[in-house]
Amino acid sequence: MLQLFLCEPSWDHDTRNDEYSKQRISLLDELEQSIWSFISSGSRSEARLWLCNTISGINSIRPRHQRDLFLSLLRSKPIKWNLASQLLQLIFQKQPQKMGPIIARKSCKLENFFKGKRILQWFSNFAGTGGSDHGKGAKALSQFAFVNRDICWEELEWKGKHGQSPAMVATKPHYFLDLDVLRTVDNFLEYVPEFWSSREFSESLKDGSILLIDTQYFVDLFTDLMCEEELEEVWEVIDEFLMEQSFSFLCHHLLIILEEQDLCHFLDLVPKYLRQKSETVGLGSASEWFEAILSKYSASTTIDQLLLLTAVTSQGRHLLRLVQEEGSEEQKQKIKDVVSQLCELSNHANDLATILKKGLNSNPLVVIKRLGVQSWAIYYWLSREFHKTESWESLFVNNGIKFRQSDKYAMLHDDDLSEDGSDYDRESRVSLKRKKHRKHKRTRERNFNLQILSSFFVAAICIQSSNVELLLSTHRLMLLCIRMFSSLWEVGVEFMLTCLRKKRYGGHFVGAYVHLKFS
Repeated sequence: MLQLFLCEPSWDHDTRNDEYSKQRISLLDELEQSIWSFISSGSRSEARLWLCNTISGINSIRPRHQRDLFLSLLRSKPIKWNLASQLLQLIFQKQPQKMGPIIARKSCKLENFFKGKRILQWFSNFAGTGGSDHGKGAKALSQFAFVNRDICWEELEWKGKHGQSPAMVATKPHYFLDLDVLRTVDNFLEYVPEFWSSREFSESLKDGSILLIDTQYFVDLFTDLMCEEELEEVWEVIDEFLMEQSFSFLCHHLLIILEEQDLCHFLDLVPKYLRQKSETVGLGSASEWFEAILSKYSASTTIDQLLLLTAVTSQGRHLLRLVQEEGSEEQKQKIKDVVSQLCELSNHANDLATILKKGLNSNPLVVIKRLGVQSWAIYYWLSREFHKTESWESLFVNNGIKFRQSDKYAMLHDDDLSEDGSDYDRESRVSLKRKKHRKHKRTRERNFNLQILSSFFVAAICIQSSNVELLLSTHRLMLLCIRMFSSLWEVGVEFMLTCLRKKRYGGHFVGAYVHLKFS
């Protein structure tokens, strides 16, 4: 029988549980080593991506704190060139107009930028009908040429047999289409240095569109302005950008390019900026328990531990896929054997309570990691061994899960549930009706094909503890929640960690409708 640990364990000490708990700890540590061997041997980059995604889900960091967090990392020594480069590229993409005025004031620095095709990209966009339609670079060139015709008109090169006079071009601006832009700008580079610091050229740069001609060039230029010249204007734009963007956006685009040492430094900085919560941490997000772990154990944890913990708790499905697709036969067989032994021990539910009771007082992080490995073992076994209706029925019965058969999908046809259902059924029907309007569009988008379904189980999981005494001296509670999806044989099992902040835990209710599809 597979034990899902859904019921409140007994905290009374029983020496018989010591033997089972020792066996379980040994198997959990063995499974942890096998999983870590697989991750470290070829899937570390994937695990880092999972960790970064989990970090990005943290929502208790205020905008000004997220700015301070990333600035602390950016200003730390040695200089984080990769981070600075990536951040500047994001600003160029989303808010180039904020960098435009800075490059406009530094327009003289672009004298060496215009070589070859860059000249044509910026200066050759003359209009055929009127000067007002010239592109930015062409407009700057024509305006400067008219205003300063006494010093630069002779440097204009024309494609025809003879040049054009200022008076003729003033009445017929489309004559600029005959200008040999490449040779003209080359002449300006050599003989008209005044152009590169002129008001006309500076004005053409203010909207920042020039940054897109060669992003890497300007990234290097602004990186020097940031780190070498310490130009305050650049840092002010960065400050605003880091406050305006979401924490999730910044993490997704910045953390993934960090060296591992810098990522560790970032994780060390995070607890300082987390908003303190008086309530318990929610059970619905992997980032919430991760936030609790960082706030409590950041000083004692390592990057390897966080990679492993994230993989087995919030990324169990992806980890299983990686093991199946990329693991060697030896690795896959080893993991399968250990998981099998762990699940055979699951008849003895109180050995898990023994591990909790002893470990939380000595090394809570190790206990959390072992429970995470245990949760993944359950998920692995459910995914591989439970392929038939009879298997799920037996699982529900053995774990005290109430269920009944139905030939329709109750989430879509809640009115068809039988009238003699449980109180929980009736309560859930009311809740479902209230949510029906909001979920109608989402349900329609999922486009379930009801014709191919032969049967459904609708299981109502109802676990209620009136006097749960799981506080212990560390004020932490570990619950196991099963989350089952509506696709074939896809059942997720994950542990959810909640930290109790100076409050006694008087009772907890976990309820859910579980819909399993079998074809």
